[in-house]
Amino acid sequence: MSNSIVIAGVGGQGTLLASKILAAAAGARGLFVRTSETIGMAQRGGCVSSHLRIDAKELSPIIPEHHADILLAFEPAEAVRMLPKMKASAGCVVNTDSVIPTNVALGKGVYLKKDYLDLLRNRFPAAVFIEGARTALAAGDIRTLNVVILGAASGAGILPFSAEEILSAMKTCVKPKLLAMNEKAFELGLAAPGVRW
Repeated sequence: MSNSIVIAGVGGQGTLLASKILAAAAGARGLFVRTSETIGMAQRGGCVSSHLRIDAKELSPIIPEHHADILLAFEPAEAVRMLPKMKASAGCVVNTDSVIPTNVALGKGVYLKKDYLDLLRNRFPAAVFIEGARTALAAGDIRTLNVVILGAASGAGILPFSAEEILSAMKTCVKPKLLAMNEKAFELGLAAPGVRW
């Protein structure tokens, strides 16, 4: 099994924790895993992406263009930004909730949400789109969005790990006082129907 996974979002959405959970699941199975992060201006709502290469010792931790098997996108524009990395056959889960960039909020740019989602639908006909914020709030905190997306990806069958493996990995990565809430978020994501086009 060789999998290359891209996780894309903006600062504060928990992309790095999601990456850590998947890496822990790989490690628990005895698989070799490499990760790489691009953080940029994360604390100011900038782009954050993580690359995971699972069971691929000979490969760089940076995923080259057209090599990623899975995209977990926490925000539509960031999903579009990662399109060059993806294989044509990639599995894809996208949170449809927007995070408006500062330049757009200041009137110095535009955010074309419908265009972004249409592009993603056309590129990935089997993709799952989910309103992640609403599901995360139902779990108790918007900050569980990352785990909701992991749950949705698990439910869609695109991750190389079972739901049980991911839940077990969460126990090693999430603070004990936040574990129950994150487990609920995962279960809600797992059960969320999502929208397929």
